[in-house]
Amino acid sequence: MSMMHVALLIERYLMLALSVIILVLALWALIDCLRQGATRFAQEGKRTKGFWIGLTVASAVVSLLGVVSNGGIGFLQLIGACIACVYLADVKPAVSGKGGGWYNY
Repeated sequence: MSMMHVALLIERYLMLALSVIILVLALWALIDCLRQGATRFAQEGKRTKGFWIGLTVASAVVSLLGVVSNGGIGFLQLIGACIACVYLADVKPAVSGKGGGWYNY
């Protein structure tokens, strides 16, 4: 086995591991979004629940396709990871009542 083959094999497994991590993040964001009440989104000044469900579903689908294709959808997976992380870091704390709102001084 040549060094190039080993390097490509390592890259393939790293991309697959990254794809699985992004899928877990996207599913976490989707499940949490489905559990929240629609009125909380409007109360906190965030976009609608339907908007966030649509984005997190798209993120989960792209992430799942990335896992199935062994990490082959790199740029779209990056966008999906960003969507999931924005939801988890900004929207989730606001709508769950644990901070992250507009005026929490």
